[in-house]
Amino acid sequence: MPTAISGGTRIATNIPAENAYNALITANNNIANRQLRLSTGKRINSAADDVSGYITSHALAARNGALNAALNSTGDATNVTAISQDALDNINTLLTQIKDAAATASAGSLGTDEKVALAKGAYRLAQQIQLVTDSTVFGGQQLLQGGFSGDWTIGYYANNTLLTIGIDLTKGNTDFNIASNNFNLNALGSVDSSIGKANFNFAGVTGLNLESLNAVSSSNLGIFASNNVGKMITSLADALNNVNKVASYLGGIQVRLNSQQSLLTSQITNYDAAISRIQDTDVAAEQLGMAKDQFLQQSSLIALAQANQAPVNFLQLFK
Repeated sequence: MPTAISGGTRIATNIPAENAYNALITANNNIANRQLRLSTGKRINSAADDVSGYITSHALAARNGALNAALNSTGDATNVTAISQDALDNINTLLTQIKDAAATASAGSLGTDEKVALAKGAYRLAQQIQLVTDSTVFGGQQLLQGGFSGDWTIGYYANNTLLTIGIDLTKGNTDFNIASNNFNLNALGSVDSSIGKANFNFAGVTGLNLESLNAVSSSNLGIFASNNVGKMITSLADALNNVNKVASYLGGIQVRLNSQQSLLTSQITNYDAAISRIQDTDVAAEQLGMAKDQFLQQSSLIALAQANQAPVNFLQLFK
């Protein structure tokens, strides 16, 4: 703290000039700091500016970066559920149309040619189901062919350990609540090839083979024969139920993911506010301080000039 010492009539050491010079240096330093803060927009530009604030703001920024990564991961998981659900909705529609064709074929008023036409049309729908399952892909992985499983980081605990959520569409996932525990939408094999199996599972329904639709002919109605079509309708209803169960399973996960996205977005905003409060410059306050320091700079220059003139006055003693 400067002290107003005149130095008496001594000229070897000009204390008033030194005090004015020290005040000038302080004002210059303050102006430089304020100009730096205004130009960078940050109150803390180095650890020396505020040691505790520097540590706290950087810790918050690191946490916020992790939350942003979790938000992106949650978005990916949401995309997987949305893509899968869209595909399942499409399959549901196609299966419903196949079931309606089977129900129409059960009518006694229909002739053989009409039933064969219904079967061939239904088989084209079955081929489309195959196409849907083959083309439902995310990140290079097939989502609906019975082998997909993935985990996503959707947040962090206080000690920064990962908080994850899993989406499991494998056949062994008991959450599907499918009696046969064998959910498989890829039961048709390749579109252009024949499975050649008499007993096959489609959507967890044992013995439901949609390839059999292509085998219906005027000489052999097969699964559209009067003694088989009832079982076909029942099996298709079970398949529809199983597809809907998987869609519901994904819907529940998507609800949770949507909630987590909302939470993460809010948390990131709050962290940004905390970091800004600690680290960012209050422009109005800095501008006011700048005006004060510029005034002190000018007054220090004037005081220094006056103090440097004081020793000259002592020459009057030698006249």
